[in-house]
Amino acid sequence: MLIRIDPASSVPLFEQLASSVRQQVLAGAAEPGDRLPSARELAASLDVNVHTVLHAYQRLRDEGLVELRRGRGAVLTERAGTVAELAAHITALVAEARRLGVSPQTLTTLITEEYR
Repeated sequence: MLIRIDPASSVPLFEQLASSVRQQVLAGAAEPGDRLPSARELAASLDVNVHTVLHAYQRLRDEGLVELRRGRGAVLTERAGTVAELAAHITALVAEARRLGVSPQTLTTLITEEYR
């Protein structure tokens, strides 16, 4: 799994890490049951603090995409597969919203209201 960050970005490193994992799931490069690199291993390879990686993994856990297991590390959940499946629908929805001239803010509001 290729996880990338941009130290010059204004986006916090932990969010970049979490976003990179999400992108790997959406691209099909990571699937449910796959293990993420250990926090120490990833921190060392990216030259970031291990707590930054743990924060990213906890964010993914809170989203239901990762299960943190003592001794086994971070493992992608079945929900990660569901999210990947949903990505195709989201892509189509965004394309249709663009075609109709709906702004990203309006689309976000419509989705949020429908979700409630």
